[in-house]
Amino acid sequence: MTRSLRRDLYAAGAAALLVTAAVVVGRHIQDTRHTLFVHWPPVFADWDPHIGPGTPAALTVAAATVVYGPAVAARMPWRALLAAAWASALAWILSLALIDGWQQGIAVRLTTSNEYLRVIGRFHDIPATLRDFTHHIVSGTPDPWPAHIAGHPPAATLTFVLLDRIGLRGGGWAGMWCIVVGATGCVAVLIALRALADEALARRAAPFLVLAPAAVWQGTSADGYFAAVAAWSLALLALSLTRRSHICAVGSGLLFGLTCYLSYGLTLFALIAATVVALTRSSLRAHPALLLSLLAGLAVFPVLFTLAGFDWWQAYHLLVTRYYQGVGGTRPYGYWVWANLACTVLITGLATAAGLRRTTTALLPRPDRTHQAETQLALLVTATLVALLIADLSGMSKAETERIWLPFALWLLPACALLPRPRAWLTAQAILALLLNHLLLTGW
Repeated sequence: MTRSLRRDLYAAGAAALLVTAAVVVGRHIQDTRHTLFVHWPPVFADWDPHIGPGTPAALTVAAATVVYGPAVAARMPWRALLAAAWASALAWILSLALIDGWQQGIAVRLTTSNEYLRVIGRFHDIPATLRDFTHHIVSGTPDPWPAHIAGHPPAATLTFVLLDRIGLRGGGWAGMWCIVVGATGCVAVLIALRALADEALARRAAPFLVLAPAAVWQGTSADGYFAAVAAWSLALLALSLTRRSHICAVGSGLLFGLTCYLSYGLTLFALIAATVVALTRSSLRAHPALLLSLLAGLAVFPVLFTLAGFDWWQAYHLLVTRYYQGVGGTRPYGYWVWANLACTVLITGLATAAGLRRTTTALLPRPDRTHQAETQLALLVTATLVALLIADLSGMSKAETERIWLPFALWLLPACALLPRPRAWLTAQAILALLLNHLLLTGW
């Protein structure tokens, strides 16, 4: 065993110990103080060993990706690889969701008391509802919004309102929207990696993006959809700067603006976007008009929502009040500030922990061109990790980060491209996801 591989295993072992500590300490706090408000800390889930109709498909997708994924990703034509990655990610997310059955796994997830579909009837007059939106965020106001609606800007709920308006009504259509769109997130990351680092690294990352443990939650929450929108905003930004495309710049700004109106916390993607700009600064210096195109796209959703009467900043400050009125004010910061990181291990896997160790090596200067591409990838991953840590330290994400941090997880997974012996690491990723979905009944 080489020294480098041994260090990879140490990193993976430390991540496993972090999860173990979060489970043991969390169970003690919940059993004695009842302040965590999760039944199987650190994740929002119940212990419920089970199999379901998605089990055979999930095992098949996992085995096929482990055995054939690295070789196929290395040889397949690029555009075909993108299509195959999306189809494989879709199959993986969908099969994991169906382990809990169609109803429990997909159709009812977005129809529970705190979810978006519960308030569609209140949006019969969309402009009036947007003008009135902030009046129902804080608990104690007339007809306060359920937790998820109050906790997000209105574009999140409007997505499902518009689906309902075009005839795609009910939890089944909403769930499939999140799954199908969410699965495109891995394609966006691959496109960005190819543009910012190189194609070889993107190909090595592809099986890990497909077989991510995050898929356990991508198929059961709207955050998988949010993750895809945020990912495409960065992918289009990378393309706009490397190909000097004004169309991509406008598209990137448009999607980043939408991202900010889907989730308050995803404004932290500005840090990752700034890293993308820094990695391609020569293009921006040569074509400064690209910045104008980017800003033009970025202004669209803020202007539309502001003109409609929704004040983003006021809503955010009211959300902070609402957050501390609820369980967020009771959940202990001292536990969640590190247990959230254990949740991140569960959605990104032990392979990512080992990959993050290798990013530190990749950041060290070396003259060869291959290492330069690895450094570009490592900087992108590091920016994502910093954004995630800021979210963690803010105290506004105490628990449930296995769902909330899905957008960040997509940009940590590329660290796995730096690992040798991909099949062994992919096996670990698949086993973790399968165990999570078969042993726990997740709440999202």
